[in-house]
Amino acid sequence: MRTTRLIALAATVILAACANQKEPAEQAVSKIEMSLDGVRADAQQYAADQLAAVDASVKRLKDKLAQQDYDGVVGGAPSVASEVDALKSTVATAKADAEATLAAAQSEWNDLNSSVPGMVEKLQARVDQISKSKKYPKGMDKAGFETAKSGFEALKTEWTEASGEFASGQAANAVRKARNAKSKAEELMTQLEAKA
Repeated sequence: MRTTRLIALAATVILAACANQKEPAEQAVSKIEMSLDGVRADAQQYAADQLAAVDASVKRLKDKLAQQDYDGVVGGAPSVASEVDALKSTVATAKADAEATLAAAQSEWNDLNSSVPGMVEKLQARVDQISKSKKYPKGMDKAGFETAKSGFEALKTEWTEASGEFASGQAANAVRKARNAKSKAEELMTQLEAKA
């Protein structure tokens, strides 16, 4: 009889201890989820793999909570919170790097955008002039001129694509294409003896 009472008393004490841990466990999971939600959108863009790992840790914690393993939740929460903090740090660094890269690309774009369109205009005038006069630059024949003309058309297409990409927010890709277009333009200016 006495043993039964002791078992009942022990069970009551254990249940009371579990009940005491329920609220802190729920609060810990809620706090972690709120913290993760605050960085989720940027994390999907800048640290998707790390986000997936953190999501898996949060899921394990929530599974423990659903199984009423409140001690396990309270014990595991600090580790998961640290993972969330590490994710936030990674995202902040990646976002700052991306913003710096974007700023550099925009600055370079401004330089390219101030020089390439003028070169395209001068090249167009020179191509038109050569087409009418049939007087080819030194060392160039009709076939060479046609090749240069095709290169000029490709250059205009590339510049148009670069402008479109820049307008749609793809500054890094736009700058790569614009650099290439400028290089082609400089080469054609020399070949066609266009005045700078």
